[in-house]
Amino acid sequence: MSRTMVAIEAENLHKRYGDTVAVDDLSLQVGTGEVLGILGANGAGKTTTVEMIAGLRTPDHGRVRVLGLDPVRDRAQVRQVLGVQLQEATLHGALTVAELLALYRSFYPDPRPAEELLGLVGLVGRRDVRFENLSGGQQQRLSIALALAGRPRAVILDELTTGLDPRARRQMWKTIECLRDEQVTIVLVSHAMDEVERLCDRVALIDAGRVVALDTPSGLVALAGAENLDEAFVALAGKGLEDTE
Repeated sequence: MSRTMVAIEAENLHKRYGDTVAVDDLSLQVGTGEVLGILGANGAGKTTTVEMIAGLRTPDHGRVRVLGLDPVRDRAQVRQVLGVQLQEATLHGALTVAELLALYRSFYPDPRPAEELLGLVGLVGRRDVRFENLSGGQQQRLSIALALAGRPRAVILDELTTGLDPRARRQMWKTIECLRDEQVTIVLVSHAMDEVERLCDRVALIDAGRVVALDTPSGLVALAGAENLDEAFVALAGKGLEDTE
């Protein structure tokens, strides 16, 4: 991948919490318009990694660039080009869907229209509902809409479809495919193998804070000598654990 095509770059990231190393010399590159999946067991370092990329945590060592910007030093500029949806939405419960969209759209010079955002996440009929009265899945979808409000050129989505019913999952998959068509760069953290296989151009498997494998979904299956991505995940994660002993 040529440097001119790199949208997100993480180099030698390291993050420790007390005696626990959460991320250990991790490096990644994500190309412009690419959908990169991040797989790993709970505690593997996935969320800490994407939070450092987003500028929500500062690495102890290493560097991050998002579209050439430092997410900590250039925080205001990065917020204009990077959308972030994390696992847990913490929004003002008394505000309606429409009010939250209006608030977030006001942060950007050329936001997506509110109706377009509602359509992307399947919440057209919920615009007047307070956040606290939405179901968990609807809150998740609203947080995705808010991450897309500013027409970001890159997006981080952490557990995109956790807790969503099958219809809502398919809606979110179509949204990701629309963003890919717009050449938006996407980092997708997921435990859903069918989601990863359908949406991701490449997949990084993280174990014990390190990238232990990086390839296309079919490439990971072939590398592991497995029948499917589930089996490849188990085989390659296990190999990563053995390599650390």
